[in-house]
Amino acid sequence: MLFLLFLGLWASVAVGQTCPDYNEYSQQRNHPPFSSGRYRLPSQRPIPACRTFNSSKVEDTLRRLKDKVSDPDLYRLFENTYPNTLDTAIKWKGVAANNSEEELTFIITGDINAMWLRDSANQMQSYLPLLEASDSRDSLASLFRGVINLQARYVNTSPYCNSFQPPPEARLPREDGSNDNVSPKYSNDTVFECKYELDSLAAFLEVSDNYFNATQDSAFFERFQWLAAVRSALNVANAMMTPTYADDGKVNVSPYSFTRQTDRASETLLNDGLGSPVLGGTGLIRSAFRPSDDSTIFQLFIPANMMFSRYLESAANIVAALQNPPGGLEQEMRDMAASLRRAISSYGIVDGSTGRIYAYEVDGYGSRNIMDDANIPSLLSAPFFGYLDENDEVYQNTRRLVLSSANPYWAKGPVFSSVGGPHVGPGKGWPMALIVRVFTSNDEQEITAAIQAILRTTDGLGLIHESINAFNVSDWTRQWFSWVNGLFGQMIVDLETRKPEILSQSFQGGT
Repeated sequence: MLFLLFLGLWASVAVGQTCPDYNEYSQQRNHPPFSSGRYRLPSQRPIPACRTFNSSKVEDTLRRLKDKVSDPDLYRLFENTYPNTLDTAIKWKGVAANNSEEELTFIITGDINAMWLRDSANQMQSYLPLLEASDSRDSLASLFRGVINLQARYVNTSPYCNSFQPPPEARLPREDGSNDNVSPKYSNDTVFECKYELDSLAAFLEVSDNYFNATQDSAFFERFQWLAAVRSALNVANAMMTPTYADDGKVNVSPYSFTRQTDRASETLLNDGLGSPVLGGTGLIRSAFRPSDDSTIFQLFIPANMMFSRYLESAANIVAALQNPPGGLEQEMRDMAASLRRAISSYGIVDGSTGRIYAYEVDGYGSRNIMDDANIPSLLSAPFFGYLDENDEVYQNTRRLVLSSANPYWAKGPVFSSVGGPHVGPGKGWPMALIVRVFTSNDEQEITAAIQAILRTTDGLGLIHESINAFNVSDWTRQWFSWVNGLFGQMIVDLETRKPEILSQSFQGGT
């Protein structure tokens, strides 16, 4: 079968040539042909035989955009980044050992050989504009189904965990997983790391919703483990509404706790793994960690509650479309989604320097964390994942704060300015946040400036980095980060229809 062609990330090619290690390949600037613009960006795509998945739809999109993107450096960056997940990160594609009809797709983030629920959902979202119904095992639809099925398995097995080892069927070596003190217990045979992040469960609903809306393939969701995984996600959400104290003042047993031996405060939870105290009755769901994998300061993390509410509501439409939906499940999902919206409005909107804004985190007692982080979900990205309209007044107030020095993680410098985060520390902005800024803006000057900033800060590699020092373009983290590469390509595809005039301009004169 065709999918067996993709069992290894860099298998030997038929002609006897060995495919390079992309972790090393992506750090080199000497791959011709070079773009003809001022940045002379190298080609960073593996040869076709070394790509981990080949899609004619993606190749057609690259060819079509060549006539739409006038700037040669911008086109080369698009050409390198948009197919990056397919070119390099489909670590394995196959079927379940006990059911040859159950497709599975194991996707790595790039330079880390583990599958994050959040990252893999977002990596697939890059190709959502090209997704259509197909039974073919070499289609994008098959990739989506494989991700959903494998995520469902992970959520059913270890619903509090965020990143996972390859499935046994892949016969791939497992990474050395974390040895943290976590409750509930997990197995390193399955789990790479077990940081409970509410947005990971939201990501499972997101990739499911994306596939359903594009294909209307409701029958798929009844065939395997999806419904059980939705129930597992809801069970976690309900459990993580548990407050710190019972009505009589006793400390409740937390459904989840986490401690790690570390010299980084953001890598563990205070109070012996319980995290900061949380008031009961808010209606919000606790999250121990953020999408950056950093611990929350206050566990009622607003962006994740937004995202979970938004995709819980839309995933309820999948349940409604099933031939034999479980009784009451659809309404339970809609009720929780609506309840979360009310709770966010009640506890997540606070007074700020720019007016009424969304707090990043709260605890229900009145404490709030006023900031934003580059990772999605973020406050800046709320319109991007569909929680609210970008013209929403509270969002616009929040946006002004986030994109200013009033945000403690706004990295501002002479070469690069963007939202950053504690994951890599102050002074480093993330291109991801600039891309989100483009997605959530109609201001052509703002969009052009953001693209120019990204284009001039690849350090000659022609790929998008995780973060960049605001004062030194050569001080960056992660040269191979498939999620942000795909997100950049997704942005260009979006601009093709939304702002085509931006793609027709030159970026050669930017500073």
